[in-house]
Amino acid sequence: MSVLLSIIALFATLVDAFSEWLGRLVSWLTLGMVAVTFLVVVLRYGFDLGWIAMQESVVYMHSLVFLLGAAYTLKHDAHVRVDILYQRLGPKPRALIDFLGAWVLLMPVCGFIAWSAWDYVNDAWAVHETSREAGGLQAVYLLKSVILIFAVTMMLQGISQSLRALLVMAGYDKALNE
Repeated sequence: MSVLLSIIALFATLVDAFSEWLGRLVSWLTLGMVAVTFLVVVLRYGFDLGWIAMQESVVYMHSLVFLLGAAYTLKHDAHVRVDILYQRLGPKPRALIDFLGAWVLLMPVCGFIAWSAWDYVNDAWAVHETSREAGGLQAVYLLKSVILIFAVTMMLQGISQSLRALLVMAGYDKALNE
């Protein structure tokens, strides 16, 4: 039984580490968004210059921050939720709520997002979709692909959290700290 617990704890730790790494990596895009937005404004109003691609890059960075940072946010329990009763409960009831939330809400929603985005992304790849604007960014199909990555990373983080919740409910939460 301890080997299985170790494998579960290792999987959860690896997924958590990946979500942490990805979240910290994309957080730097917020600095890029500020810098590029500042540059767009200075160029437009100071020099009467502008590039559609530069403006679109802010939208791309913004999308990446939200889509790729969502699993990091879930890992840190920072998504919007109603905590009226949750905060007053003990570790095992909280773990049950986390487990049920992952499998009743998170997994079906992420599965639906992946399923419904599949054709959307596939169609974009089929034509190597580009910006509708002249001079815009040429990789719209890559940006749309991030929707699928979002669904996968959220599902992985949900699995990690539900495994951790199972260990807590079973009284094996010490395996998480090893």
